[in-house]
Amino acid sequence: MRNSIIAASLLVMSVSFAQQQYKPVFDSIDTSKQASVDLETVIITPFKQSPERQPAVKGNVLFVGKKNEVLKLSAITANLTTNNAREVFSRVPGVNVWENDGSGIQINIGVRGLSPNRSWELNTRQNGYDISSDVFGYPEAYYNPPLEAVENIELLRGGASLQFGPQFGGMLNYVLKREQKRKFTFETQNTVGSYNLMSSYNAIGGKINKFSYYAYNHSRSGDAWRENSKYKVRNSHLFLEYSFTEDTKLSAEYTNMDYSMQQAGGLTDQQFRGNSRQSSRERNWFGAPWNLFSVNFDTKISNSLKSNTKLFGLVGERNSVGFLGTPNVSDAINPSTNEYSNRRVDRDFYKNFGIENRNTYSYAIGTRQNTLAFGVRMYKAETRRQQEGRGTTGSNFDLTTLERYPRDLYFNTENVAFFAENNFKVTENFSVVPGVRYEYITSSGDGRFGVRSGADIPFQNKKITRNKPLFGLGMEYKLGSTNMYGNITQAFRPVLFSDITPPAVTDVVDPNLKDASGYNADLGYRGTVKGFLNFDFSVFYLSYNNRIGGVRQFVNNNPTQGTFLFRTNLGETVNKGIEGFVNMNVTKFFGVDNAFGNIDVFATTSFIDSRYTDFKISSATGAAPNTVITETNLNSNRVENAPRYIHNFGISWSKTQFSATLQYKTSGKIFTDANNTTAPSANGVTGLLDGYKVMDLSAEYKFFKNYNIRSGINNLTNEDYATRRAGGYPGPGILPGEGRTFFISIGAKL
Repeated sequence: MRNSIIAASLLVMSVSFAQQQYKPVFDSIDTSKQASVDLETVIITPFKQSPERQPAVKGNVLFVGKKNEVLKLSAITANLTTNNAREVFSRVPGVNVWENDGSGIQINIGVRGLSPNRSWELNTRQNGYDISSDVFGYPEAYYNPPLEAVENIELLRGGASLQFGPQFGGMLNYVLKREQKRKFTFETQNTVGSYNLMSSYNAIGGKINKFSYYAYNHSRSGDAWRENSKYKVRNSHLFLEYSFTEDTKLSAEYTNMDYSMQQAGGLTDQQFRGNSRQSSRERNWFGAPWNLFSVNFDTKISNSLKSNTKLFGLVGERNSVGFLGTPNVSDAINPSTNEYSNRRVDRDFYKNFGIENRNTYSYAIGTRQNTLAFGVRMYKAETRRQQEGRGTTGSNFDLTTLERYPRDLYFNTENVAFFAENNFKVTENFSVVPGVRYEYITSSGDGRFGVRSGADIPFQNKKITRNKPLFGLGMEYKLGSTNMYGNITQAFRPVLFSDITPPAVTDVVDPNLKDASGYNADLGYRGTVKGFLNFDFSVFYLSYNNRIGGVRQFVNNNPTQGTFLFRTNLGETVNKGIEGFVNMNVTKFFGVDNAFGNIDVFATTSFIDSRYTDFKISSATGAAPNTVITETNLNSNRVENAPRYIHNFGISWSKTQFSATLQYKTSGKIFTDANNTTAPSANGVTGLLDGYKVMDLSAEYKFFKNYNIRSGINNLTNEDYATRRAGGYPGPGILPGEGRTFFISIGAKL
């Protein structure tokens, strides 16, 4: 079956090649006459396959002096159906992707050696507003829009903390599609693929006089490559806008998502080597109904002053049920009861509301035009966390509990922030951008932490208040269609609710955790050259104080009693390295693009050195009563889950109605705990994880002007690999990446 699917894919691609040679539908675009347009600090790149960069000012945001990328998904040939982040982010250097399963429901990315866990080191947004559970209490992104509905992905690294928040990773924004020209459009994309993949995306949109609308529904289901990994997801969205004038608009949007996914769980190293598709967890499930809404008001108060105000909110849940033993413990029927053991039920309920105002004011100093960006943000989040519930002995997605939850907690976050950044144009080519952000954050919690002998154990959590000023400075110098840029910005991460409550299975948490703080610094050179070269090379330095992570400890300081992962402040870590991107249009360089189309070769490369600078721990050796306690400093140990390198190489070809991309990703080895444990533990939770190499192929053929056929093979060479180990959800142990899979899709836009 697998070979026949691959053969079918290659046949579709070869037919597409043949058709495009003899039956062209579109007139070929003469790109030889295109050129980079330079308006102040705006850089517009003509490369279809490459990320673009933001102009100096866009909307009410300053991008001068900041490392940023804009991925236009309509110009990228990739598997958008299952949100394949490995393909989509291949043109952005330094992006580390965790692949938990084949559903693509959750996108897990990190940058510059930071953890990719549900993108929690990034400020994750959709159309400019927050979509994570709680920005300061629990910033995990259980929701991501379907990439078939996304127009652009905007990534702003390092210096994002002043205008968007204090996150170390920066800001990630999904910009959804809109129709602003015709009265009515209809778009559909329908996909089938390996392991019963079925997906349907349908959207309508248009503009009638001053009224604009857009709505979509996306449904996808499949069994996925691993056993016990079936899933079903639905995502619906509605957008309405009324334009009072060209400069004053009021819009509202609502997103509703619901999904259920079976979690195959992790594997031990021995199980992974024997058969990475196997799973012994058929009773584990996860689901997260999600609701997002926003009201947006855009206006131009004067020729100098523009303002935007967003009112936004989130109502969502995180629900899981399953047997969470480590993979060396079987989930078996008890012969005495003829039933499975009771499963564990964990539930979170989120209610978040906020308002954010952004403004830009343009003014002149002498003959130079300067721009001030400033604004205010108010945010309130409530989380109810119920954990360790005694669930049923069944196998389906059943959240029923047989008694009250031992742990029932309430968390609250309040945040007020003010920010200002100013682009001072020293000369026409040189800009200096100082900025400041002030964060006021309060966190509190109460409830029941557990039950002992029938009595409640109260949660001892005092109210924590922070007043945190952040400062930054950016610079940019233009050299024709290229520019040099630099930025240094402070960052901050408060202790999360998930940090102070033990995770699902194996970890133990330090009760005296402290907030993390530090800064990001960038220095780079980027731009376009004569219509055939697009590049961005930079160095970075990231200081992360009081970073929270895991260190392996002995139970009761006794080596004979086993080990556990102790989550605590691990001292300062320093992440430094080189990030590079280059895209060369070979046919344009030789002047043969009219005859042969566009052949682009691209490479993204990153070398990351992430190390602890000072972290002392105690460990025990010898059996009791002769146990010896020694103190060790983990100075120079590598940061867990931070590969030393991440490289992507690819070639793309497009001519008239056909395009195809072949890409290759290689990523280095990672340690999975701060101790840098090399030998894998018996349960698969800790130990060195090998690097991996994966190849992907995608193609698209457009015909009859409005129709398309898309196809692709992910993990073309069927490599066995893994991107992470887990200590709890989605199941302790090694989480294998997907083997070879195939998809074929047909769509239209009318």
